[in-house]
Amino acid sequence: MNTTTSCAQTPAPATPPDPTATSVGALGWMKGFPPPPDRLITFDDPAGGVFPRTRWSFSHVRETVPTANVWRGSSAASPLPAAPRSDIEAVTFKPLGGAETLTFAQMIPRTYTDGILVLHRGRVVYERYFGALTPERPHIAMSVTKSFVGTLAAILADEGRLDPSAPVTRYLPELKDTAYGDATVRQVMDMTIGVHYSENYADPKAEIWDYARAGGMLAQGPKYAGPKSFYEFLATLKKKEGAHDAAFAYKTVNAEVLAWILRRASNRSLADLLSEKIWRRIGAEQDAYFMVDRIGTESGGGGLNTVLRDLARFGETMRNGGRAPNGLQAIPKAVVEDIARGGDPARFAKAGYALLPGWSYRNMWWVTHNPHGAYMARGIHGQSIYVDPKAEMVIVRYAAHPVAANADNDPLTLPAFQAVAEALMRP
Repeated sequence: MNTTTSCAQTPAPATPPDPTATSVGALGWMKGFPPPPDRLITFDDPAGGVFPRTRWSFSHVRETVPTANVWRGSSAASPLPAAPRSDIEAVTFKPLGGAETLTFAQMIPRTYTDGILVLHRGRVVYERYFGALTPERPHIAMSVTKSFVGTLAAILADEGRLDPSAPVTRYLPELKDTAYGDATVRQVMDMTIGVHYSENYADPKAEIWDYARAGGMLAQGPKYAGPKSFYEFLATLKKKEGAHDAAFAYKTVNAEVLAWILRRASNRSLADLLSEKIWRRIGAEQDAYFMVDRIGTESGGGGLNTVLRDLARFGETMRNGGRAPNGLQAIPKAVVEDIARGGDPARFAKAGYALLPGWSYRNMWWVTHNPHGAYMARGIHGQSIYVDPKAEMVIVRYAAHPVAANADNDPLTLPAFQAVAEALMRP
């Protein structure tokens, strides 16, 4: 998941909204001093979390909710040298399940892209921004956040400060009477947890919305009597749904449990831990920030906001076996290799992702197992880090697709990213 601005409980439209007509520029959200009432976007108005307002709010999260800063450090930003290529937009591909031939340039508006950047061998060969997003402005990363949390867990495990084989209750005795009471940390890291919890964004009664209200991502309302923090909500997950370790089951609450484990294992806030272990080390150019609940707890499931270029720095660090663009071994090589190897495709297949055959999930990363060894961080509404080691390529993208589920993005973005990789490999 997720953010206050992503909670549109609406089904996919029969006809996709026109990208140009629904742009921030065309509709004038939050323009003027003050903006006119019909162009205001506020946290307490549910319409603020519905497309097309999200085309503004995904790039302005800090203006509407409380946040925790992730310090970039005092060193100079690591270099991202520019080597622009004029042929990227002309790269062609066929959508998954379609016969039409499209160009990379056509994919961009059709997937409501806010910003996209392509790195090849560490050089920026393509970079574009649209709508409310600009190079210096952070954008909500949604569930790309999970991959940062999973990477932090793998780093602490590599340092001997976290035992993936340990029971969750070693770190969180508060969860002994919940579905996590007989689970291991590794099962949480790879999302093979059998917990009763629905991630169906089209269902207004799904538990994802209870989670969002508890974490302050949705307005609770004056009569709200449910959990008022992430910790309180996690303690309500009493019911199991299937056996642990039997199948991959993507559920945001697993990332929140893992974030809680990280705080306990490190005795640091998630924001401070990310700053220390990744953000300062990769040479980020801007501070990042997390959305937080009413007691200041960061959302490890989807609350991270970054500028696009820093997302690219993280992706490039992963592509280079943990070595950042500034030359520092920012992430242990063994951590990156473990992620790139992936998890168990047989467990993943049980989740029924028709567009992702043969994939797996490891340390909260999505692993393709394709001939290029590509792997991804993915978030609803189209957020992504795509690492292609064979093509020496990284693509990062922020977006505001009107539909949450990536099944509406993947038919265009996945073959487009693969086509660019193949083009970059040609002499």
